[in-house]
Amino acid sequence: MERESFSSPETAQILNDSFIPIKIDREERPDIDAIYMNYVQATTGSGGWPLNVFLTPDLEPVFGGTYWPGANNSALTVGETVGFIDILGKMRDVWTRQEWRCRQSAKNITSQLRDFAEEGVHSQTHQMGEKDGAEGLEIELLEEAYQHFQRKYDKLNGGFSNAPKFPTPVNLGFLLSLGHWPDIVKDVVGEEESINAVAMAVNTLRKMARGGIRDQIGYGFARYSVTNDWSLPHFEKMLYDQAQLLGTYLDAFLITHDPEMLGAVCDIATYLTSPPMAAPNGGFYSAEDADSYPTYNDTEKREGAYYVWTLKDLRTVLGDRHSEVFSRFYGISADGNVARDNDPHDEFISQNVLSIKSTPHALAKYLGMAEEEIVKILRDGRRKLREYRERERPRPALDDKVIVAWNGLAIGSLARTSTALEDIDPEKAKECRIAAEKAVAFIKKELFDDKTGTVWRIYRQGRGDTPGFVDDYAFLIQGLIDLYETTFDDAYLEFADTLQKTQNSLFLSPSPSGGFFSTPASASDLLLRLKSGMDAAEPSPNNISASNLYRLASMLEDNSYARVAKATVQAFEAEVEQHPFCFAGLLGAVVVGRLGMKGVVVTGPARTGLEVEKRVKGGIRTGRTVVRVGGGTGTWLKTRNELLGRLDSEKEGVWICERGTCREGKEFV
Repeated sequence: MERESFSSPETAQILNDSFIPIKIDREERPDIDAIYMNYVQATTGSGGWPLNVFLTPDLEPVFGGTYWPGANNSALTVGETVGFIDILGKMRDVWTRQEWRCRQSAKNITSQLRDFAEEGVHSQTHQMGEKDGAEGLEIELLEEAYQHFQRKYDKLNGGFSNAPKFPTPVNLGFLLSLGHWPDIVKDVVGEEESINAVAMAVNTLRKMARGGIRDQIGYGFARYSVTNDWSLPHFEKMLYDQAQLLGTYLDAFLITHDPEMLGAVCDIATYLTSPPMAAPNGGFYSAEDADSYPTYNDTEKREGAYYVWTLKDLRTVLGDRHSEVFSRFYGISADGNVARDNDPHDEFISQNVLSIKSTPHALAKYLGMAEEEIVKILRDGRRKLREYRERERPRPALDDKVIVAWNGLAIGSLARTSTALEDIDPEKAKECRIAAEKAVAFIKKELFDDKTGTVWRIYRQGRGDTPGFVDDYAFLIQGLIDLYETTFDDAYLEFADTLQKTQNSLFLSPSPSGGFFSTPASASDLLLRLKSGMDAAEPSPNNISASNLYRLASMLEDNSYARVAKATVQAFEAEVEQHPFCFAGLLGAVVVGRLGMKGVVVTGPARTGLEVEKRVKGGIRTGRTVVRVGGGTGTWLKTRNELLGRLDSEKEGVWICERGTCREGKEFV
């Protein structure tokens, strides 16, 4: 719509004469976006972006929708398609003639939206009554969620839906974790089912890693695929996708030890820690656009121009012999490999999106070449094409906002990656850790107010005016806990503790409903406060918060945090029971609420027991936290956690602390 409508003088004339147009950056104000997206979904049955809503002066919605074609779009000649200019004209006329009716309708729908937003809380409170929360959600819900994903699974292409196909890292992470909970969970879900859950997730990740959704010669993943087989992406690259996929591919590698999963881990880590996504002074930028200029001489941008190739391009850069190998491996043809149905604007004529269609072994056999030579040709070819496009093609525009929430996701995944790569690639591990630490230092310096304990959401050429939302706190706290478990630097855990207290004071819903609102009570300019536990492209802040609270409760021996975690899960009890697969990220907290969190404590001088420390820190840590005291570490932690103060922190050992007592952790020695 930016090109078709918002750059059109005709559209601008109508908008400026009859309306007060306001453009909202949904990344800076996700609270506003969520409210009006709820409205559009409730009134049309679907949602998406671009989101267009007509409001009264009281900000109450009158009418809304997503994409409407511009005046010159060929779609307007087909059937009864309504264009944006038609919508503007009708809304202007209706408001002029029936303003009172429009206002009444808007008030009614706003009242219904408010009731709907509170419905989950009311139903949950009603069902709970005086019931102890421990009698709430059952572990069997994990088996129900698994069955849903098993039914929806695309055996051919991976994934759990038809196109457009999104990665859904939260759901993949849920499936990967099923076999790593205590035996009681595996008994409920089933041993075979737990194995199959991992297989579905890994196959999906493998198909994505080989598909066009991955930048095969550069780094990172696009936002989603417009085809079922992951071959044609919407080329926009988002920070929150890279951050989540890094953690998901890491979990897959830790489970399978598959080099292909490790390759994706290193690929995403490189993308995050290198320009343009890595900000020079610390932190990570938000996104790269999908469209760009094909060459420096072009004046019109095209979708995917930076990433697509003609066969002629390959021959020019690689030569005839090597381009044949490259073309067969990546499915490149003279006519292009984008179906006409997927190219409504004729942007991909004769163009190819790279996706892996063969293996070096199969290609070597077919071409009568040594496999080692094939591998070298492919490696050199990727390097040459990457250098060519960096030199000859303008890079897509960079969204250079530093968003605290998305940085929190990246900090956590990079910290965990650093731990996993310590023995495999120490240099890459160091890069990941330093990038995570620099991001925390940047946020603490530029976006944290140490007097109030609050954060600001956005930095772009200076701090923005938007206070942090609940996702900024939750995602950053998660990142800080992960970074603490990588470095055992008390400062990160202390920062997380400070932010959790602030989050509780600003966003926590009063008893008995529980859970966290997206916005603080002081946000008086909004129609309503929303509280969501459902995961989407980003994880639910309530899912992450429940996990954070249980982890902090274990690390700090603070039962008040555990009580808030339990109340957060209970807040969505009715909804989770009905649709557990929509709350995959929250189901881990259901397990912890039932079985407890195991706290592992490493003691002794800093340079002893490193092998034990690696075993404790390694793997997927479902239902487990790790802290270290002794040898100059844990000074603050021992003052915050009285239980740790009773241990001999200078004696080398491993302890399991839970429910107020500690025992020797012989299983880790």
